[in-house]
Amino acid sequence: MTIESQTLSYTAGEDELKGYMAYDDKSGSPMPGVIVVHEWWGLDDYIRTRADKLAELGYAALAIDMYGNGATADSPDEAGAMMNAVLGNMEIGTSRLRAAHEVLCAQPMVDEKRTAAIGYCFGGAMVLHMARIGMPLKAVVSFHGALGSFHVPTPGEIKSRILVCHGAKDSLVPESDIESFNTEMASAQANVQFESYEGALHGFTNPDATERGQTYGLPLAYDQRADEASWSEMKALFNEVF
Repeated sequence: MTIESQTLSYTAGEDELKGYMAYDDKSGSPMPGVIVVHEWWGLDDYIRTRADKLAELGYAALAIDMYGNGATADSPDEAGAMMNAVLGNMEIGTSRLRAAHEVLCAQPMVDEKRTAAIGYCFGGAMVLHMARIGMPLKAVVSFHGALGSFHVPTPGEIKSRILVCHGAKDSLVPESDIESFNTEMASAQANVQFESYEGALHGFTNPDATERGQTYGLPLAYDQRADEASWSEMKALFNEVF
């Protein structure tokens, strides 16, 4: 196996976006494609590492750019401003998600009928949105993602299997949000698996989370056990749907 990686430029309307593509260039047949949506920090080295890990599993991974021109944040204030610019105009956010899926499907190594999406924090909210609006994905996986809805799906509208990996001590996702999410998914007749990891805080998959939490006074922490368990759940789901 030889992992090939490259910057992949694409557009959504007039927005210039810069993603990161990783795949096994020795694979002789089209492979499933997986979108990776970044945390509020933007498309950074951590997200590229996750794309590389997916490539090692035999998937063509596209870490997408939701902020434009590959922008990343250096502080929580900057990250919050960049994230809220998208959340405050989900018409633009949705167009960027759709554009990313289109460019993934257009890659010669990708089987366009077998695609999925995973996301972290802000990205978790984005992949759940992709499922809610009925994008043709076999599965979506949210890691310590927000659960609030920008679109309430009707029964049958969600085409994807959904896996939510949640830290049981994630104070950024209140219990009321979980209850509302479960009610919404039941009404939509969605196929949802909700995993809650005891003791895990927000950002539990990111090795930088603990230091960032201490630096900025945020309730973040890496949790190796939850990280490994949630990744295993994702792999099991992908083995089923692909």
